[in-house]
Amino acid sequence: MKVLVTGAAGFIGMHLALRLKRDGVGVIGADNFDPYYDVALKRARAQELARAGVPCETLDLADTAASAALLRDGGFTHVAHLAAQPGVRYSLINPAAYLRNNVDAFGAVLEGCRHAGIAHLVYASSSSVYGANHTLPFSEDQNVDHPVSLYAATKKADELMAHSYSHLYALPTTGLRFFTVYGPWGRPDMAPMIFARAILRGEPIKVFNHGDMQRDFTYIDDIVEGVVRVLSRPPQPSTTTGATYAIYNIGNHRAVGLEAFIAELERLLGRTAVKQYLPLQPGDVTATYASIDRLAAATGFAPTTSIAEGLARFVAWYRDYYG
Repeated sequence: MKVLVTGAAGFIGMHLALRLKRDGVGVIGADNFDPYYDVALKRARAQELARAGVPCETLDLADTAASAALLRDGGFTHVAHLAAQPGVRYSLINPAAYLRNNVDAFGAVLEGCRHAGIAHLVYASSSSVYGANHTLPFSEDQNVDHPVSLYAATKKADELMAHSYSHLYALPTTGLRFFTVYGPWGRPDMAPMIFARAILRGEPIKVFNHGDMQRDFTYIDDIVEGVVRVLSRPPQPSTTTGATYAIYNIGNHRAVGLEAFIAELERLLGRTAVKQYLPLQPGDVTATYASIDRLAAATGFAPTTSIAEGLARFVAWYRDYYG
């Protein structure tokens, strides 16, 4: 196995590439180092990869020719496509970035994988595709035709494009719907980083929907364990369509209240948060909660990291990295 990890200087991508390297798998990373958030953090992640012996090429995946060349010449057997334009809220003000980085780039990856004869393409989808669904836990059998953000719509589009390539070209593809990933080296636009920074500075944190929110917070090591298990298990042809295609949720399989999450951060940081209660934001949802039965049945996956343990590791890293 030789794996290309796209978005390798990103949060999940770095952790996955390091895990594959530790497992003795050949791995090369690629990233465009997009300035959506602090590029210095991405460069620091790339340095972690370099120290582990994992090269990380600078590449814009939306450049079809460059993507095709990398996949054609890299000798890869598998691709873990984690590169994307993240963030629900940013998609409200810059939709073009999502169309380019989540749709155009994914199309280039699919086409490159098809011509390179990739044995299995595993790609990042999102729990956001469940959109307006209110039945918990979210199951892969539920309808996901009502996204409430453009970010979610692009992730749903990726799933549809992957199915087409699996059906037409027998390219094995697996989409992974990640649920609120957190941990060391996390993105600065996500709740743990935003809350930790504000709490330590004594600044207010924005608590949307007046705190009445739940998230299936999933620790990064559990996410990576699921991805690794899926990579080596390409889907079998569907008995109905013939497509070598699968979709799985990866979550912690429990919904944690936002207030409880903040309280645990307060305890670990030794500070009390100043809370600013606000209405629900456009594009946001009140609760996420993953059914992981399908992934467990296929791979034996089971999350092992509690919120208390995961946040303790995050806080230790945060204090060390930001001093």
